[in-house]
Amino acid sequence: MKVDYKVLLKLDSLAGLRWGSVACITLGLAGIAWSQAADETSFCYRYYFRYVSYLARKLRSMFIFKPPEMIPLGQVAAAYALTMAWLILQEPLLAMGYVAIATGPALYLERLKRERLVKLEDQLDTFILALANALKTTPSIGSALSSVIPVIDEPVKSELDLCVKEMKVGSTLEQSLIHMAARVGSRMLDSALSSVLIGRQVGGNLPKLLETTAGTLREMRRLEGVVRTKTATARSQLIVIGAAPFVMIVLLNMTSPGYFDPLTKNIIGYIVIGAVVAFWLSAILMARKILNVDI
Repeated sequence: MKVDYKVLLKLDSLAGLRWGSVACITLGLAGIAWSQAADETSFCYRYYFRYVSYLARKLRSMFIFKPPEMIPLGQVAAAYALTMAWLILQEPLLAMGYVAIATGPALYLERLKRERLVKLEDQLDTFILALANALKTTPSIGSALSSVIPVIDEPVKSELDLCVKEMKVGSTLEQSLIHMAARVGSRMLDSALSSVLIGRQVGGNLPKLLETTAGTLREMRRLEGVVRTKTATARSQLIVIGAAPFVMIVLLNMTSPGYFDPLTKNIIGYIVIGAVVAFWLSAILMARKILNVDI
């Protein structure tokens, strides 16, 4: 078998040119990033610190004390790696990865916050009962809250610990509980803390009132569990139906390359794409609104 060394040299030169272009793009992106980071008046500089502040607030609200600067740096590194893969592989579908990189951290933090909120609401009746029992031995609500902290689990423990620390540095009980409710953002917690504040203001048998409140919260949680069970199948169907168009696009593009080219050749195709996306989003939003049953 005769080897054509000219073809091999040409292929080697093309590979060298490709990797050289990757290196030039890397240096160019690094230079742009450095110039934007050094200019305090640039849009990227202001957006970066605004984004880091947003991440810091999200992390602090969940008592996660990790440097938020690592998240945008990881996103930049992932975007750079995806860009290089796109240039080397020439696969247009890789562009969808930019959406995941841009929205992934925020969506993950929101998921963590929802999971923490669900866990906190599951502990509310236990917390209220423990507070009612503590008030039977001490008349001070502040002392009762301090005595409850060692016997409850996270995440209520962290919230109560911060609440007690605020009272120690000069905040009133009302202010500390209101700050706690604002941090958590739970309707059930608002109801529980309102019963504490109202019972303290009007007087009466506060432990008995808190025991009744704990029973009410337990029943509300049971009803919400029933609703989630009844709507679980519909939520699964919503996820499948929502993801089906993307799966079909990928499969059709793999089996029949160029199948969607007519949609990207003229203005009518772009109008059709915009209309389809608008209908898809409206259907998802309507389905979520229907499934969002409020008790």
